[in-house]
Amino acid sequence: MSHRRVGVLAVIAALAALGVAYFAQDVLNLVPCPLCLWERWPYRVVALLGVLAVLVRPATGRVVLGVIVLALLTGAGIAFLHVGVEQHWWKSPLPECNGFFSADAPLPATPAPPCDAPVYLFTRLPISFAEGDFIYAMAFAFALLPYVTRKPRRFR
Repeated sequence: MSHRRVGVLAVIAALAALGVAYFAQDVLNLVPCPLCLWERWPYRVVALLGVLAVLVRPATGRVVLGVIVLALLTGAGIAFLHVGVEQHWWKSPLPECNGFFSADAPLPATPAPPCDAPVYLFTRLPISFAEGDFIYAMAFAFALLPYVTRKPRRFR
C-alpha cells in the first residue's frame, strides 16, 4: 500500500474519531469535560499530517506517517490519563477538572462535567469514551506501525 493511501486512511480514521466526539456532543447533548477536549487534539494533528503524507514523496511520507504514530500514542497517553482519573487512580492534572478556581477568574457560563465521571455512549457496553479512545488510538497506531517500520523497496 502506498504512503498516499495510508495517509488518506489516516485522515479518514482521524475524522471518524472526531465525528463520533462531535456527534455525541452536538446530537446526543453529552457535554465533554476538559480532558475530553484535550483528547481531540491528536486526531486534529493526525488529520493534518495525513493530508501532508498524501502530498509528499514516499520517503518523506513514511516519516510523516511515523510522526502520525507518535501523535496517536500521545493521544492514547492522554486517554489513559483520563481513564486513570475516571477510575480514581489519580487526580486530573487540569485544575478545572478538580474544581479549583482562582479567585479572580470568572466562573464558566456552563460548567463542565467532572473529569472523573465516566461517560458511556452505549448503556450496555461498559466502555467509557476515554477507554474507547485509548483502545482506538492504540489500534490505529499499531495498524500504521507495519507500514512505517518495513524496509523500503529498491527499484533497479
